[in-house]
Amino acid sequence: MNKTHNISILRPDFLKTFESVVSMIYSKSSIYGIQAMIYLAEHKEKSKIIVSKISEDYKIPPQFLSKLVQVLAKHHLIQSFKGRNGGIRLNKDPKEIKIIDIVYAIDGPPPEQEMCVIGLDVCDDSVACPLHNNWKIIRENITSMLSNENLEKLTLEMLRKRKTLEEIVS
Repeated sequence: MNKTHNISILRPDFLKTFESVVSMIYSKSSIYGIQAMIYLAEHKEKSKIIVSKISEDYKIPPQFLSKLVQVLAKHHLIQSFKGRNGGIRLNKDPKEIKIIDIVYAIDGPPPEQEMCVIGLDVCDDSVACPLHNNWKIIRENITSMLSNENLEKLTLEMLRKRKTLEEIVS
């Protein structure tokens, strides 16, 4: 079976909906960054991974991934080695890396003034839009989840998921 890690086995309409919701929380860049970090955690026994291999396996545009690698290295989440024997690797044990660290490294911390889920200019507890209270709970739960989830656990869950998908497809 092909060892690439794309998720095309899922319904395209589900993926579009998922990406729309996720983009309200963090960017496509963060999604790619998390995927790259998962790849590095999966292959942590190797001394270095070539960026183009991650790009190929996860279908991430290579120039885009190279820029993300620079950001992740700047925030000390990965180490980057130049030259003929270059590559990248995690800078810490995957247990020590929280998913929120990856998101904040790439997207920066959340804005002081949260964006309205339906695009209104002013939306906070004192001047709430119709969805504000529900969205606030969802946003807080997602932030809490990302803050408590570490890269090792996420990687183990991804490995388990791939195994299940392979069994279903076989």
